[in-house]
Amino acid sequence: MDPRLAAFARLLQIMDELRAQCPWDQKQTFETLRNLTIEETYEMADAITDKDYKSLEGELGDLFLHLVFYSKLGDEQGLFNVESVLNKICDKLIFRHPHIYGDVEAKDEATVKANWEKLKLQEGKKSVLEGVPKSLPALVKATRIQEKVKGVGFEFENTDKVWNKVQEELAEFKEEVDAQSGAMEAEFGDLLFSLVNYARFLHISPENALAQTNQKFISRFQLMETMLAQDGLLVQEQHLNTLEMYWERAKKAKKD
Repeated sequence: MDPRLAAFARLLQIMDELRAQCPWDQKQTFETLRNLTIEETYEMADAITDKDYKSLEGELGDLFLHLVFYSKLGDEQGLFNVESVLNKICDKLIFRHPHIYGDVEAKDEATVKANWEKLKLQEGKKSVLEGVPKSLPALVKATRIQEKVKGVGFEFENTDKVWNKVQEELAEFKEEVDAQSGAMEAEFGDLLFSLVNYARFLHISPENALAQTNQKFISRFQLMETMLAQDGLLVQEQHLNTLEMYWERAKKAKKD
């Protein structure tokens, strides 16, 4: 047997045994697993961000377990099973790749993506945005919205026009800030949305960029705390001027 199939069969067997014999596994439902799955997904994302591929291997295994668990619950309730789940994704992939399994030509990634969105509409979806999950983090969701409407041609013609839109939104946000109006939050949202779009045009992942900046800030701040402690100082007792001095020292040390 193909060792990949053997490994998957082993996981299915263990899942059956756990569901039949383990009190914790027996109590789980779709609802109780949901938050655990989200947590596991973020742990996988952290491993990717950190380029910790040994941990990534383990996190992928955790997610495989969750997918098998959901399929087991569906089977018990007569909703679906692992066979139907896998066949459904296989059928979808074949249908949405007519340039591989049919006679459609697609010479580049942009054509593939455009065909993908058109085929989704043929599946009965009423909107190209119908498949964007409601609970996606806002930054990721903005990117997915823009990618999807691009697939049907709703897109700025070039990067310069996107940058002009950023400038326009920044000016509108500044007007609301100066007026201290109740529209500040909405205008800030418009500005963020336009920045996400500009990043996309530059082939920058806004989510990854912000994640890297968050990690850089955490690392630098923790180094600053260490430097303060080495000098017998507590961060919470220091004046801002002192903190800024140590911040610059930490910044320089990180660059070195």
